[in-house]
Amino acid sequence: MLKYLARWVSCGLAITLTAVLANPAPAAAAPYNGACGDGYNVNNSASVSGGTVYLAYNNSTGRNCVVVVRSDAGAAMNMDAVLKQSTSTSWTRDPGDWTSYAGPVHLEAAGQCVDWGGVIGDEWVVRNATNCG
Repeated sequence: MLKYLARWVSCGLAITLTAVLANPAPAAAAPYNGACGDGYNVNNSASVSGGTVYLAYNNSTGRNCVVVVRSDAGAAMNMDAVLKQSTSTSWTRDPGDWTSYAGPVHLEAAGQCVDWGGVIGDEWVVRNATNCG
């Protein structure tokens, strides 16, 4: 009986460890770094592998701003911050190889919906027609 109990406990422990290793805790969001400037408040954010994309807005100027912040700064890698009015086809961008963040990119769009997003490495996140008005 003890032999079977030991196998059952061993098997249960293996299943538990497998579940923990297969489902690691999600990485903490990269904190907003204030790169948009004074007067900007974060209105929206989106997780991307390795960091967070922030959309900020300045109520005084009616300007939107996007910045992509890595969770951990390191060697320069492909990053981009993008922003446009939803009715436009022209993106404001900041592509390049960056060590900690891409952007900021600014756009006056008071009362307009905006499309915004960013990339870290090869993973893009884009949000369309948000923050209208």
